[in-house]
Amino acid sequence: MRVLVVGSGGREHAIVWSLKKNSSIEKIYCAPGNAGIGVDAECVPIGAMEFEKLVDFAKKENIDFTIIGMDDPLVGGIVDVFEKEGLRVFGPRKNAAIIEGSKAFSKDLMKKYGIPTAKYESFSDYDKAKEYLDKQDMPVVIKADGLALGKGVLICTTRDEAETGLKEIMLDKKFGSAGNKVVIEEFLQGPEVSVLSFCDGKTVVPMVSAQDHKRALDGDKGLNTGGMGTFSPSVFYTEEMNQECMEKIFKPTVEAMAKEGRPFVGILYFGLMLTKDGMKVIEYNARFGDPETQVVLPRLKTDLLEIMEACVDGKLADMNIEWYDNSAVCVVLASGGYPTAYEKGFEITGLDDIKKRDDIVVFHAGTDLKDGKFVTNGGRVLGITGIGKDINEAIKIAYEGVEIVDFEKKHFRTDIGRKEYKL
Repeated sequence: MRVLVVGSGGREHAIVWSLKKNSSIEKIYCAPGNAGIGVDAECVPIGAMEFEKLVDFAKKENIDFTIIGMDDPLVGGIVDVFEKEGLRVFGPRKNAAIIEGSKAFSKDLMKKYGIPTAKYESFSDYDKAKEYLDKQDMPVVIKADGLALGKGVLICTTRDEAETGLKEIMLDKKFGSAGNKVVIEEFLQGPEVSVLSFCDGKTVVPMVSAQDHKRALDGDKGLNTGGMGTFSPSVFYTEEMNQECMEKIFKPTVEAMAKEGRPFVGILYFGLMLTKDGMKVIEYNARFGDPETQVVLPRLKTDLLEIMEACVDGKLADMNIEWYDNSAVCVVLASGGYPTAYEKGFEITGLDDIKKRDDIVVFHAGTDLKDGKFVTNGGRVLGITGIGKDINEAIKIAYEGVEIVDFEKKHFRTDIGRKEYKL
């Protein structure tokens, strides 16, 4: 079995790391990959949006199965391109990936099928959006309709903030064409949880829950980022809540997509919030979350490739997916200054020492090789995942890993997993 993974971040490293456990896989490629992924797979210098080159590579190298990790190629229709050439590929087609590609589409879908979410209106006309905004209470949430690297959601506490935010998205095109349309929605409060799920177009199987820390600084202060750390399982998401979400959110979403002629095959990520009125959907993603994947996949007992193949073959209902009864915590090591300006090229030390630990896994994101040494090459550099019997042990182990690995201007949060747990 020869497998290709498309993407270059910590999420893709976690996918490659999981696939490595399967002895039936003779070769794993990753395009474009990164320096750390290059230790576990052969990296190929083809960008994730170079669909034709990726297809040619898959044919030339007799790739049996391709896994798409990133949102841009999925929303752009990479799965359709691969399928047209008769290649086996894991991920939603373009007409299903729109559930992440357009926030207005996903909100309209929820409204039509009675899936609980925040009240909202969508606008492609700035003046109409501004007129509506003027009538809303603060705080309010403004979302760019399209993909904006996870940064297109503004929580505005004052009218000035809201007006500036709307202008930046719609008129100044801060997020380019992603801001041609906006969703303005009510501000909800409550703890958030991420539930990733496997889907085959008909069946949905949720994975173990995770909680993400989006803000750059301790105590949920600072700017929003792609994610500074995560832990699994969630502290408040019970089995009863999971059952309720299955009936009111997970199944109805997959059934709605099928009814709309957009069967969803791949990973469907549910961003949920527990409000005073129950669980509501904050967002959908059409792929594995980053860094949630770095805590969810280390807890997966069943072979990942087997599950993915069952999804593509429409046989997910026949799978019995098992998980380890443990906890995982991932602390992201970022470059100082992230998510705004930061320097690159600092040598990373301690990676050999950490290999001696079987309870710590290091997932590479923004790394490169220079003169045979790993150096920093991005905002989020590494994810240090600690695995323990419970959340407190996993926190302790993850931060032991954080102390071992070092580079100049290393930045990390000291409170990952500690929001609800006191050590």
